[in-house]
Amino acid sequence: MSVHSSESNQISIHDMDWKGLELSQPAAQRIAQLSEQGQWFHLSVRPSGCTGFAYEITLIDSPASTDLKFCSQNVEFLVALNAMPMVDGTEIDYVRQGLNSSFVYNNPNVKNVCGCGESFGV
Repeated sequence: MSVHSSESNQISIHDMDWKGLELSQPAAQRIAQLSEQGQWFHLSVRPSGCTGFAYEITLIDSPASTDLKFCSQNVEFLVALNAMPMVDGTEIDYVRQGLNSSFVYNNPNVKNVCGCGESFGV
């Protein structure tokens, strides 16, 4: 990951070169379905659980200036800029198990996971 520093030698997440996020084909199909009404699939993280953070998915009407737009499998989606240090390089999958279905995050930044699977630490 390349980092651009400003004249004051401070690093900002706005200046980072991100690897981005990728979608599996099932995730892309599900996100396309969720976005059919013109809303954006938006991924962020929030403080949660015993290990630090949890993924948070929302559908929003329009991107904020702090959102990054990605395209994978011909599907566009948004990621909150402040989540990028924790989710950069992640592949998002969509898995069905019986009557249950959920997004699964193959995140190379994760160092530990809560035993219940609710939260992760980087």
